[in-house]
Amino acid sequence: MLTINQITDDKQAAIKGLEKKHFPHAADSIEQVITLNDRRKAIQADLDKNLAEQNIAAKSIGKLMHEGKKEEAEAAKKRVAQLKETGKELQVGKEQAEQDLKNLLYTIPNLPYPEVPEGANSEDNVVVKMGGMETKLPDNAIPHWELAKKYNLIDFDLGVKISGAGFPIYIDRGARLQRALINFFLDEARNDGYTEIMPPTVVNQASGYGTGQLPDKEGQMYHCEVDDLYLIPTAEVPVTNIYRDVILDEKDLPIKNCAYTECFRREAGSYGKDVRGLNRLHEFSKIELVRIDTPEHSRQSHQEMLDHVEKLLQKLELPYRILRLCGGDMSFTSSICYDFEVYSEAQKRWLEVSSVSNFDTYQANRMHCRYRKDGKKAVLCHTLNGSALALPRIVAALLEDFQTPEGIRIPKALVPYTGFDVIK
Repeated sequence: MLTINQITDDKQAAIKGLEKKHFPHAADSIEQVITLNDRRKAIQADLDKNLAEQNIAAKSIGKLMHEGKKEEAEAAKKRVAQLKETGKELQVGKEQAEQDLKNLLYTIPNLPYPEVPEGANSEDNVVVKMGGMETKLPDNAIPHWELAKKYNLIDFDLGVKISGAGFPIYIDRGARLQRALINFFLDEARNDGYTEIMPPTVVNQASGYGTGQLPDKEGQMYHCEVDDLYLIPTAEVPVTNIYRDVILDEKDLPIKNCAYTECFRREAGSYGKDVRGLNRLHEFSKIELVRIDTPEHSRQSHQEMLDHVEKLLQKLELPYRILRLCGGDMSFTSSICYDFEVYSEAQKRWLEVSSVSNFDTYQANRMHCRYRKDGKKAVLCHTLNGSALALPRIVAALLEDFQTPEGIRIPKALVPYTGFDVIK
C-alpha cells in the first residue's frame, strides 16, 4: 500500500497518479487518508500527554506520602486512576484510527511511474519492441485446440468430465511438452542466478493482503472457506511473502527467486472465442521470477528481468512483442509493467504470456519487508515479479506456429528436454 509520506509529501502528485490509473474518486480518497492520519496523530498526541501526566502524578504520590500529605497523595492516586482510564479510551481510539487508515489504504492502488503512458485500456498500451522469427504456415493451418485433438496431446472434454471447463488434461507427448517447458524455464532461471523455490499452492489471508491480491482480487481466487485459505493465482504470492515481516541485510540484495507452481484463477465472467482451448484456463502451470531489491537498483533489476523473458522467447523461436502498459491497463499493485505477447499465426492474434512488474515499495509496505541500509534504520525494499513463463499460451503458440505437413516441429532449445524434435 502507499506510504503516508507518498500522499502527504505531494498530495497533488498522488491524486494525478491515481487519476492516470483511472481510479475513481482519487481526490476524495486522498483527502480521507489525510483526515484519518490527522485524527490518528491528534489521538497519539493526546495519548502522549496523558502518559506524561500519569508519570508526573505517579511520581508525586511517594513524595506526598513521605511529607505526610496523605489527602493530597490519595487525590494523586485518584488522578492517576482517572488518567489510566482516559488513556485506555485514547488507546482504543488510536488503534481504531490506525485500522481505519490501513483499511482505506488497502483500497487505493499503487502510483504509476512517470514513464507509464496515459490511457484507459489495452488499446492504449505502447508497443516498445517486436522480435522473433516470422512464421509461415501451410494453407490448411488449424488452431491449437484442433491440433491437440488431432495429435492426442490435450483432452479438453475429459478435463470437463473430471473438474469442469478450463481444466485440460495433457496426454503423452502433450504432457512431455509441458514438462519440457517447465524444466527449460527453470534451468534458464538458474543459469541467470535465480534460486529455485518450491512453495505451497495455498496461502493464508495475510499473504493475500501482503502482495495485494486481497482485498482487490478475492472474487478471482478460489477460497477454501473452512480453513480460510486461498489457492494461489501465481507463485508471486507465496514466494514474495517469504520476506513478510523480515528485515534483510543490504549486502544480500537483490534476492532472486524462481518457482514453478500450478496456478488457479476463477476467471469469472470470461467467455467467447478468446477463451477457447488453452487461451484462458482455471488451472495452469507457470514459472515465476521474484526479486527483492533496493530502491536504487530496482530499475536495473526490472530491465534484467525483461531481458531474461525476451531471451526465453528468442530461444523458443516465437514471434513476440513487448508492450509498456498504460495507466488504465496496469494492475492494482504495479508502478510500471511490461507485457510480453506471442503471435498465434493460426488464430491471427497476439497472446499475452508474461507480465513483468516493478511494485516499488507498495507490496513491501504491506508486508513490512525492509532492509537495513548502512547499519542504520531499516527502510522499505522494492519488490518485482514476472512470468518466465506462463505455459498455456506458449504451448498454444508452439503448436500453431510450428505446424507443418509432416507434423509439429519442436524448437531446437526444447529438443534436449522433450526427447523428440517433431510431433507426428
